[in-house]
Amino acid sequence: MKAGLPVVLRLAGRPVILLGEGEAAAAKRRLLERAGASVIGEEGAAQIAIVAIEDAAEAEAAVARLKARGLLVNAVDRPGMCDFTTPAIIDRDPLLVAVATGGASAGLAASVRQRIEALLPADLGGLAQALAQAREAIRDRWPEGDARRRALGSALAPGGPLDPLGNGGPARVEEWLATGAADDCAKIFTFRLTSADPDDLTLRQARALAFADRVTHRQNVPPAILNRARADADRIACAAPPADPGPGLTVDLEMA
Repeated sequence: MKAGLPVVLRLAGRPVILLGEGEAAAAKRRLLERAGASVIGEEGAAQIAIVAIEDAAEAEAAVARLKARGLLVNAVDRPGMCDFTTPAIIDRDPLLVAVATGGASAGLAASVRQRIEALLPADLGGLAQALAQAREAIRDRWPEGDARRRALGSALAPGGPLDPLGNGGPARVEEWLATGAADDCAKIFTFRLTSADPDDLTLRQARALAFADRVTHRQNVPPAILNRARADADRIACAAPPADPGPGLTVDLEMA
């Protein structure tokens, strides 16, 4: 079963039904209150609900009642009943990193979250706020969307002036705006893949796909590999690497 589409719900001031008692219900209450939600009982009006009831029959009945009202329901520890699941969260407000398994294993999600948590600087949220405050200035500096995206990508890349895992703190945004430039040079990386498994991609290949403006590829390159590229990168099936790929980074893939 597919894990689903991760989304961020703005719950500040919105009602959410929470049913149940005990540790699981208390944990969900903390999660909802941290998001600013108004936690209410079953008789209230809401669009989503969380059922943290231990008794299986009682939980199933509650889920059925809520779904009959058209609510989206999360049933704790019962993924088969869930319309949505809640991920393990790394909070660097306003930056959130969510690790989800679609309900397959909350323990695995928590373990991965803990490892990522150790990598992210405490002031990463400050960098996000600084970039938000500079949004108009960034648009003025790079009016064209493609140039703007390349400039941000270059600045936030490993070793870049705004590297989120390096020294790219909030104070560096103004300096970058004054000196940064979009990388408009046409670059093409051609990779001959020896495996159809995306886990066998080298670090260099994975990074290139993550930053590519477009991916050109032979027809036999599997979708699992192409899915490692940015969602908004163009995918272009072609028989050979392009002679004139266009500005920015092109990653060309073929199978060995």
